[in-house]
Amino acid sequence: MEKQKMEVSLEGERVILVPYMKEHVPKYHEWMQDPALLQATGSEPLSLDQEYQMQLSWNQDPFSSVLSLFVCFIHSLFFCIALVELGHLDCHECERLKIWRWVFAERTFIVLDKHLVVGDFAHGDPHVEAMVGDVNIYMNDPDDPQMAEIEIMIAEQKCRGKGLGKESVLMMMAFAVKNLGIHIFRAKIGESNSASLNMFRKLGFEETSYSEIFQEVTLELQVTKAKQEELLHLMGNVVSHT
Repeated sequence: MEKQKMEVSLEGERVILVPYMKEHVPKYHEWMQDPALLQATGSEPLSLDQEYQMQLSWNQDPFSSVLSLFVCFIHSLFFCIALVELGHLDCHECERLKIWRWVFAERTFIVLDKHLVVGDFAHGDPHVEAMVGDVNIYMNDPDDPQMAEIEIMIAEQKCRGKGLGKESVLMMMAFAVKNLGIHIFRAKIGESNSASLNMFRKLGFEETSYSEIFQEVTLELQVTKAKQEELLHLMGNVVSHT
């Protein structure tokens, strides 16, 4: 039997975070055909079959999903090497490509808008009708295993500007602090994505670096004792469904 990474859904005031299920894949794949979303998230387009493989890898035990990850990773690695050979990318910048996140993906939730859920919410039901985006963290720093990169996407335009992204990020941060002992959060955001930059800055993230090649701003938030207590208090108000 496949070992699931996450067997919990998190219910907040306006959003519900649920594990990424195979039923979500067609809608997610539809979102990722939008060039604007690909640019905003720094993602590469995947085929529907590749998207199913990615969904499977995120929900399996890491060691049982190596082969499916390897196929996507090798394809992207050769693309990375080609950029280095052409002089468009140096080896240090290559390490920052989004493709490396596929290997280090640690937690992913699909974001549901509670107001769009038909009937009562049921844990284990994908509630595709309420899908609006996703939120992820990646523990991809070999020098600091308690650092997590976080990203948020609200793909449905009609659901943007309502605070759903902010609540999703805070819930994910609270979950990561409580369950994974994270003490630094990092966000890498395209400089043209002003809405996301403003949101993370309002959450207390501060700019630490800028990549001219990727036109990307890196922001970080240190989880101080006060911030930890704040996030754990928030987690206390989140309903966990198992």
